Amino acid sequence: MSTIQATIRTTETKGQVNLLREKGQVPGIIYGGENPNEKISLSKKEVNSLIHKENFLSNVISLNLDGKEQKVLPRDITFDTVTDDPIHVDFLRIVKGAKIILEIPVRFINHETSPGLKRGGVLNIVRRKVELKCPTENIPTELVVDLGGLEIGASIKISFIKLPENVTPTIQGRDFVIATIAAPTVVKEPEKPAEATEEAAAGEAQAADGDKPAEGDDKAKDEAKPAAEKK
Repeated sequence: MSTIQATIRTTETKGQVNLLREKGQVPGIIYGGENPNEKISLSKKEVNSLIHKENFLSNVISLNLDGKEQKVLPRDITFDTVTDDPIHVDFLRIVKGAKIILEIPVRFINHETSPGLKRGGVLNIVRRKVELKCPTENIPTELVVDLGGLEIGASIKISFIKLPENVTPTIQGRDFVIATIAAPTVVKEPEKPAEATEEAAAGEAQAADGDKPAEGDDKAKDEAKPAAEKK
């Protein structure tokens, strides 16, 4: 679990918030639970470091707020439309016993031990993320799919994945597909249309006829020879 430093901010106006950003800080807010919302500021460097971590928006982090630790979940981040710098972050306070709906990414492992993939099969990913309802104290960072031993034609459904305790898909009532291992597709050269084949054959015949002397050409040449040559 990542830990970042934060401080309480007392900004009241847009100008004060902009001044905070000019000093390399990113304003944010912590909400959720019975406690009141808390306005905070964080180092832009630390925020950028968090953003570049995989699955940023589904990872619980420990926030050190003026020496007091609390667990939070990043819920939304706003970027500057010109510079792409982060300019605001919303954090959800982790409250024991509460539940939250999140999209959790799916990771596939052991491609090299799948007989189907070894024989040229193709991993067809239907869902790269799955929406889950999770207790705030038990949020998975990812769902792992083991491809080892899977053959061509295998259909990987949500029941194939072992979910953490009390974590359930928001889609209920059907065992939906996450991915399949499809047969390899062989690209065949398209056959020439019948018309094109006939035209090509006619062209070849015409070219062959062009090499032969036209009928009557030999006779005409013979008649044109002087009488002396005919003797």
